[in-house]
Amino acid sequence: MNLLQAVILGIVQGLTEFLPVSSSGHLVLAERLLGVPAGDLSFEVVVHLATTAAVCLVFRRRLGKMAGAVLKARVRLRDGRLRIADENLRLFLLLALATIPAAAVGCLFDDAVERAFSSPLAASTGLLVTGCILYGTRWARGGNTPVDWRRAVIIGLAQAAAILPGVSRSGSTISAGIYSGVKQEKAAEFSFLLSIPIILGAGAFKLKDLALSISPHGLLLLGGGGLAAGVCGFLAIKWLLELIKRNRLEYFSFYCWLVGAAGIIWSLTR
Repeated sequence: MNLLQAVILGIVQGLTEFLPVSSSGHLVLAERLLGVPAGDLSFEVVVHLATTAAVCLVFRRRLGKMAGAVLKARVRLRDGRLRIADENLRLFLLLALATIPAAAVGCLFDDAVERAFSSPLAASTGLLVTGCILYGTRWARGGNTPVDWRRAVIIGLAQAAAILPGVSRSGSTISAGIYSGVKQEKAAEFSFLLSIPIILGAGAFKLKDLALSISPHGLLLLGGGGLAAGVCGFLAIKWLLELIKRNRLEYFSFYCWLVGAAGIIWSLTR
């Protein structure tokens, strides 16, 4: 891998991690098109950390409020006065609950998922599925129902299903929230916050196989790819939030269908 390839892959990761078009599917296709061997663990860990930093930057105020609510909850728990009615504490607990399905699937089926990620055909098929999920939101505009325990589980299951290559995590979780009656903006916020533990977890899970010795050239590639992923991730979140306010989520379905169909044709004819 050279610096240009690292930056391109970082841009792809940053944009597609949060736009509802599947980062896994695009990375598989991009690596094949660029001729880059898949499975560079150090690069994967760095771009995961970079995209996590982008989410934390965009939602820094909400994260700060949640951290304060958790600290207050500990004090109240010692005094026997824990109040789940606190909006930010409640959100923290709902996010923890919604993280469980994907964490369980990732740990139990890691090897099978890794094998599937190496297949451009599987990734392209997943993109077609993502397009169908997104297109359905045009008839389900959401409502004013807040995320509760039941809806958190539904969104968490959608995130677990999105571990499959080509199936968008953000697209699946935002759509699941909208389908279950959650307002679009709230579904998007929950989805982005939910990405923090799962992306960090995915990066941490790969650390066990990561070699600690990295050459200066390797550091340059990691820095370039990580910076590109972080900046593009930040911009992607901001842009998607604006599009969701305008009820434009289903527009991404056409892109997913186009890329998915092209990927299938390319996989079968090369």
